[in-house]
Amino acid sequence: MAQLANLNGISETLPVLPRLPSIQKTRKRVSIIRCFGKKKDHDVLEQPLQTTRRLALGLASIALVGNNSSSGAALAEGNNGFWLDGPLPVPSADNKIANEETGTRSFLKNHLYMADIGTKGRKYRLKKYAFDLLAMADLIAQDTLNYVQKYLRLKSTFMYFDFDKVITAAPVTEKQPLTDLANRLFNTVEKLDGAVRQRNLSETETYYQDTTVILQEVMDRMA
Repeated sequence: MAQLANLNGISETLPVLPRLPSIQKTRKRVSIIRCFGKKKDHDVLEQPLQTTRRLALGLASIALVGNNSSSGAALAEGNNGFWLDGPLPVPSADNKIANEETGTRSFLKNHLYMADIGTKGRKYRLKKYAFDLLAMADLIAQDTLNYVQKYLRLKSTFMYFDFDKVITAAPVTEKQPLTDLANRLFNTVEKLDGAVRQRNLSETETYYQDTTVILQEVMDRMA
């Protein structure tokens, strides 16, 4: 009897666990149709803790979203060149690579964002875009000049501002040769852009051949 009294005392001190409705096992009747056309009822247990698992996944997704937003704010504050928290900056050129008569270049596109990828990245992009324009030869035809113009202007705009930054970062002895190379390239690109805009196929092919020679020089210089 003493032992039973001790057991009763222990049971009274244990806390009472509440019954959660979300984890109660319920039974559900499911009808399964066999291929023989007969029906047979089976007792199928529902998945336990289904509601709590969904709740846990929901809380985890909220935590991930919160972490991503805080990381985005940190990147924006860090100003690493890839994150923008305002209007698109308007690029500008500091070196003398614009047309002396107009003060700009006819092929330049507006509303383009150029991330700060450093001097090494700009040299690589100059080489890559020069190669892309060299591979444009098969695209030039009378019924495709509209696409040629868009492609030419997009690539040339990036090359224009990349050249400017590369010239700025270059040693003093290399600034003038790079400036001369850039001006020779963009002078021919302007002529090519004018011919494409007028839908003059013969002039387009002629100016494109002149441009390819300088594009090859750019690839060799940026290697």
